[in-house]
Amino acid sequence: MLFAVLIPLIITLSIPFLSKFKGKIHPGVFVFFVPLGIFIYFVRYVGEGFSPVLESNPWIPSMNIFMDFYLDGLSLLFVLLISGIGALVTLYSIFYLHKSEKLAHFYVYLLMFMTAMLGVVLSDNIYVLYSFWELTSISSFLLIGFWNHREGSRYGAMKSMLITVFGGLSMLGGFILLHVITGTSSIQAMIADTDAILGSAYLPLILGLLLLGAFTKSAQFPFHIWLPDAMEAPTPVSAYLHSATMVKAGIFLVARFSPIFTGYQWFFIIVSGIGILTLCWASYMAVRQTDLKGILAFSTISQLGMIMAMLGFGTKAAVFAAVFHILNHATFKGSLFMIAGIIDHETGSRDIRKLGGLMTLMPISMTLALFGTFSMAGVPLPFLNGFYSKELFFENALDIGDTTLWIATMMKQVIPYLAVFGSIFTFVYSMYLFFGTFTGGQKLEELPKKPHEAPIGMLAAPIILVGGVIIIGLFPNLFNESFLAHAAEAISGEEVHKHIAFWHGLSPAFFMSLTVVALGTLLFVFRERWWKIYQTIPGSLSFNKVYNRLLSGLDVYSANLTNSYMNGSLRRYTALIISTIFLVTTTVMIGTGGFTWKTDDLAAITYPELLVGVLVSVAAIATIFAKDNVAAIIILGVAGYGQALLFVFYRAPDLALTQLAVETITVALLLLCFYHLPQLRTRTEGLGIKLTNGIIAIAFGSMMALIGISAHSSKWFSVISDYFLETSHDLGGGDNVVNVILVDMRGLDTLFEITVLGIAAFSIYTLIKLRRSKEGE
Repeated sequence: MLFAVLIPLIITLSIPFLSKFKGKIHPGVFVFFVPLGIFIYFVRYVGEGFSPVLESNPWIPSMNIFMDFYLDGLSLLFVLLISGIGALVTLYSIFYLHKSEKLAHFYVYLLMFMTAMLGVVLSDNIYVLYSFWELTSISSFLLIGFWNHREGSRYGAMKSMLITVFGGLSMLGGFILLHVITGTSSIQAMIADTDAILGSAYLPLILGLLLLGAFTKSAQFPFHIWLPDAMEAPTPVSAYLHSATMVKAGIFLVARFSPIFTGYQWFFIIVSGIGILTLCWASYMAVRQTDLKGILAFSTISQLGMIMAMLGFGTKAAVFAAVFHILNHATFKGSLFMIAGIIDHETGSRDIRKLGGLMTLMPISMTLALFGTFSMAGVPLPFLNGFYSKELFFENALDIGDTTLWIATMMKQVIPYLAVFGSIFTFVYSMYLFFGTFTGGQKLEELPKKPHEAPIGMLAAPIILVGGVIIIGLFPNLFNESFLAHAAEAISGEEVHKHIAFWHGLSPAFFMSLTVVALGTLLFVFRERWWKIYQTIPGSLSFNKVYNRLLSGLDVYSANLTNSYMNGSLRRYTALIISTIFLVTTTVMIGTGGFTWKTDDLAAITYPELLVGVLVSVAAIATIFAKDNVAAIIILGVAGYGQALLFVFYRAPDLALTQLAVETITVALLLLCFYHLPQLRTRTEGLGIKLTNGIIAIAFGSMMALIGISAHSSKWFSVISDYFLETSHDLGGGDNVVNVILVDMRGLDTLFEITVLGIAAFSIYTLIKLRRSKEGE
């Protein structure tokens, strides 16, 4: 599984070379086989006899962090969606993206995102999951901003990054608390220790932090505002990130941790409450949109809210319905995004006000959109998979389970009505999307291009997805026992058996569906009469305005704060840095009892040592009063050479030689530098500044002295020098312990130091060459 997760990232190394031949063959042709191969590898796990698989790979064993991958029914569902939809999106992009685009960038970002999502859904270690989680934010930022010459693309990419990374950091806080409580970083081990988590005083905080991560990623209210702006990305990106993968990462997180929190009533209150609110608000706002991808963006938000609400219900039936709708949504929504891209590609516009009458001009696209939109609307037809999962949603909204908190009991009474309300507007925007695009009078004069049907290569991917809509609709139990039941069992922790049928008799859920169709039809037909309600609700109010004002206010505040101390004074910068270090360090040391003073094991001080110590002190103080550059450097050198002499007294010849070499080079370099600088001048600062400088210097120096004394006086840990003395010969092959430490024990540290010096040398050489070239001009 490690190879399956990382293979897309490994393949990215070859993309720049493949793109050089894009004049002859599209790079997407090679990329297509990557997700296809992953899909074929994992589809072999589908079957009734499937059992979870755990694979452990060492990553940071010293911190007990392993790259553990856990494949159960839930992760298998998401892996097949990520790889299957990924293969279809890649196929679609071959015909959608012209060879003149920056295809190398696009496919590198796409494969990077694929690895990130596979890592998220397969990781059993919370820190590995978080690492992949943030990689999804970075790669989606790059994909959304692919057309970076557009202001909208840059804005959408930045908004998605800020909101999802904020949620990711919150989620990390929840992970750390879970680790502290359970003593493990394994998700499955945490689930096994549910009682300790539910009994913790940090339970509300943990739940809140984890849900912040889930809600921001899955665009739940009020964090949904990033998703519509992300539609500035190319359509293959929208079809992949925003219908089947990235936006479902939050859904996955809630599902994965559901076994821990399902028994906690606030989990139901928050998850189902936010989910049903998101469903209602987003479906209502979708009808207001005029951009095809804008309508689909809000429809995605509403469908995610519906899934989130069912996960919050917590019952086995509701969990199965959520899993079933995750699959259904990926099929009809992925196809609709691709159809929207085809319309944009072939007409030059996504503005539904300029479209219409495309039925005769684009008959295949119209047929595919018919199945996709009617399935999304939940129209009661036996060959549409969306109807089945919507019907299950209604059934579970009526049978949530027992509650004791008054707010949970009140929600149980309200949720069925809100479910119908949200579904009514889902029906309306679905009909609006289909009939507004393909029926009515043609407006060819308003379109940049003359509409015509897309090539079969571009239609292939949505045809396959719509085929999935129909097959699941005709055979809804086809994947139940072999696939969906395992995913539901991974969430609920119990065996789940559910038979799906088109007709259940005259049940309350059926009448709810009839109500949706009837009222939805009326609202769609008379849309022009009530559409002005949007001028009142939400009117001028917008969460985007709140976001923009917060961001602009943060910019202004940051600029004012920075300008308050960034005045070009090196003295002020140094004073602020040293004062901050002093205050923080002293506070921590005092608060933790870190300052200790013991003199019972000190060696006697000899007169030569005392004399050198006094000499170094006098030299250090004398530098303050020096008025000549050369004199100041020489006095500073005296302090350094005196330090080397102390190393000799303390029988540390290696340190003494190092100090002598460094001090000699430093003095020489300072003399070279000061040769080009003006002479030191008499300081003219006022008494207040001089007094402040003295206080800061004495305080910081005293603190460092006390830290050194405390470090010697406290014996909290075993002395590390014993380890080096015992192992330097066996591990490093040398008896000079200092050399072994530098070359072997700290080999990477030394290597990086040499690398930094090398980079600095190259930089200096480049600057010299640049200066000479300018002088030659």
